[in-house]
Amino acid sequence: MNILKKFTKEENSWSLYDWGSSAYSITITTAVFPIFYKASATAGGVDAADSTAYLGYTIAIFTFILALIGPILGTIADYRGMKKKFFTFFFVLGVTFTTMLAFVPFDNWLLLLIFYTLAALGATGANVFYDGFIVDVTTNERMHKVSSRGYSLGYIGSTIPFLLSIVIILLAQREIIPISSTNASRIAFVITAVWWVIFSIPMFKNVKQIHFVEKEGNLIVESFKRLGNTFKEIRQYRTVFLFLLAYFFYIDGVGTIISMSTAYGSDLGLSATSLLIVLFATQVVAGPFALLYGKLASKFTEKKMLYVGIIVYIIVCSYAFFLDTIVDFWILAMLVATSQGGIQALSRSYFGKIVPKENSNEFFGFYNIFGKFASIMGPLLVAITAQVTGNSSYGVFSLVILFIIGFIILTKVPEPKTAPPVDQIVKS
Repeated sequence: MNILKKFTKEENSWSLYDWGSSAYSITITTAVFPIFYKASATAGGVDAADSTAYLGYTIAIFTFILALIGPILGTIADYRGMKKKFFTFFFVLGVTFTTMLAFVPFDNWLLLLIFYTLAALGATGANVFYDGFIVDVTTNERMHKVSSRGYSLGYIGSTIPFLLSIVIILLAQREIIPISSTNASRIAFVITAVWWVIFSIPMFKNVKQIHFVEKEGNLIVESFKRLGNTFKEIRQYRTVFLFLLAYFFYIDGVGTIISMSTAYGSDLGLSATSLLIVLFATQVVAGPFALLYGKLASKFTEKKMLYVGIIVYIIVCSYAFFLDTIVDFWILAMLVATSQGGIQALSRSYFGKIVPKENSNEFFGFYNIFGKFASIMGPLLVAITAQVTGNSSYGVFSLVILFIIGFIILTKVPEPKTAPPVDQIVKS
């Protein structure tokens, strides 16, 4: 695996978690599950626009829950030995309920959404602590490269179980293998969970919490005190606060497009097979582009490349308004593929550079709360607009405003090299 050369064992182990967990992102968040759910809801007599709205409401609910508990758990996780424990809990939760999706009766779309909520809580919760581990596995100088490499490996690695799942589903649809399309999708859920577990093993073996706060007194009480101090620090530390505000808006649009793209495509009448093939191609293209963003960031800075990513997404939302055919969906998907991984990777590495290392999970807790609360707004915006207008295109187009606001605020954020050192943060 040449892509892993020139990186340390810790950096590689951390990145391989992305290789494994991204199978969840493509199969459950973006591809197979939304199609499976839409079919289940249709079988249950739910209107297409309503089922898309219910999915949006569900995403909003679990992101709201995680946004509330993220900073609190993140603060506790900064104590010695706690980060890995929280990571493990959410990892087990995610893997368990991803597997359980395979055993839900096809006509029970409501139970599907409940299990999806629990699986998503596990997956996104584990990612909060996974992101926080970036300060433990690399240096500031290498952070954008390692972060981009993680996303790139995630896109590349996720294509393998996803391709296997597509093959099984297509063979079932053509009755080449003696199982139904429904059971083929269930097999895909199990494949995803197994893949996720296997490539998480190096993370558990080799990645350790290097930066931490020593335990003192009552962990819960002290954690809330530190959480309050951190909030004050964020407000006083202009670079961090402005970046989080910009991130709040633009990442909302990114997350909404990722989580609702297949539901949107289904509403346009695109077949499940066409959607799966397009999404597979998107993963293949997104991997190299995530690496490209990391390399270009070394030359042009992370901030300039974030501008590029936001502009691409503004074009995506505008083009989506006129989406009509599978060719249009292909064009849209390829545009998303060029910037999806890059904008996420550089956001993570930029933030990792400007926060105190020993309090990384506290600050990544706020990074999470800004990102997750933002992820409530986008799906709700799409859901409400789709129901009011009866047309999903209006909802997707409305996301443009989030990218524009994020872009404007980002122009006010100093480059990391011009920001004051972390140890100059005013302590409360």
